[in-house]
Amino acid sequence: MRDLGHIQALYFIGIGGIGMSALARFVKLQGKEVYGYDKTETQLTQELEMEGIRVTYQDSVSEIPMIIKNNKNSLVVYTPAVPKDNTLLNWFRSEGFTVIKRAQFLGEVTRNTLCLAVAGTHGKTTTSAILGHLLADCDMPVTAFLGGITENYNSNFISKGTEITVVEADEFDRSFLSLNPDIACVTSMDADHLDIYGDEHTIESAFQEFANLIPSRDKLLHKKGLPLQGKTVAVEETADFEARNVRIEDGCYQFDLKTPSETIKDLQFILPGHHNLQNAVTALGMAILAGSPTHCLPKALSNFKGVQRRFSYLIKREDLVLIDDYAHHPTEIDALSQAVNELYPDDLKLIVFQPHLYSRTKDFIDGFAESLSNFDEVILLDIYPARELPIEGVTSSWLGGKIRGVDTKVVSKKELPAAIKASGCRIKLIVGAGDIGSEAQKLMKYLNDED
Repeated sequence: MRDLGHIQALYFIGIGGIGMSALARFVKLQGKEVYGYDKTETQLTQELEMEGIRVTYQDSVSEIPMIIKNNKNSLVVYTPAVPKDNTLLNWFRSEGFTVIKRAQFLGEVTRNTLCLAVAGTHGKTTTSAILGHLLADCDMPVTAFLGGITENYNSNFISKGTEITVVEADEFDRSFLSLNPDIACVTSMDADHLDIYGDEHTIESAFQEFANLIPSRDKLLHKKGLPLQGKTVAVEETADFEARNVRIEDGCYQFDLKTPSETIKDLQFILPGHHNLQNAVTALGMAILAGSPTHCLPKALSNFKGVQRRFSYLIKREDLVLIDDYAHHPTEIDALSQAVNELYPDDLKLIVFQPHLYSRTKDFIDGFAESLSNFDEVILLDIYPARELPIEGVTSSWLGGKIRGVDTKVVSKKELPAAIKASGCRIKLIVGAGDIGSEAQKLMKYLNDED
């Protein structure tokens, strides 16, 4: 790719994606002309337009601005989520434009910075959001590209300087191998994306290849127990970076952070669940490796508010708690169960789950059934296909039939409000990585209006 300094105009195909939009915001701040396409108008694309980025929702060559069309020096960036038959993508390629994947562009943008890369099959967005916030709050010159909307900044983009970058290192289609990390972490290495990798061993090999990108193993943090060589992270277990003396006070975690050189006492962290505490310790470790002064970290961590759709409270009343969460893998649902049971041990809990991808549902059907059976009631929506075509026999009804000992039903989106209202559970969770997040907002309004 040519030096970004010589490129005046960029076109993003799939600009409404959470990772793509953060990059579009970054280059707009650099004074570039930024345009893009997405198939659906969303709140995020509306925000991009308000920021001066022109977005089209028609996959048509006639929609390409002339400033892009007439300038072969324009750079075209696309996300792998875009279908191969996309008209715009194929036109740019046929006309000889420079066309690169999002991950390649991210690698180029971060190449001459101190790049902090957060990898793992779970926890990337929360860990990178905590890390970006810690550095920003400690007045470090950081730009963070995030895979979720942080509550502190109401954005997927933190801009406090360009010397340090925080990025999510996405394992999907091996994107993370395009990065140039100086400091990195691996939060988890569970089997996932088997449609890409085929088996767990191949995923493990890809993460080990990613780990080899880091110049020094002292700059690699990973969850204790993973087959990697670096600094270990754990909660209440001996490790290089460890949360000790963990307790809950006033609904928040309080803990001491043991590092290789010191112990920082009485840290406070608002997000529930041991998985989130692990994410926080990882982010603290990376911030320390990046040179953040440790005296400012406790205050920064205590005022971190979270990430939208990561254990987000939509309703919190005496009679009803409604929580929205992005979990879409059995391990993530187990972590969610641990967190909600720790906070509400005596309450009945309903989970409304929208499976994400036919392939993932098929690959982990028994794991999903086991994880969902830890709740008192289960409501399933139809599988969200995302980029996939249906697989014969892979349905939410098939999944529902494997859940034992729990009242389980499959409903349509239209039937969902009445079904969730009828549940006698005080704690109700809306869970999944598809379009269920927009349903959660409707349910919040419906349940509030009803009461």
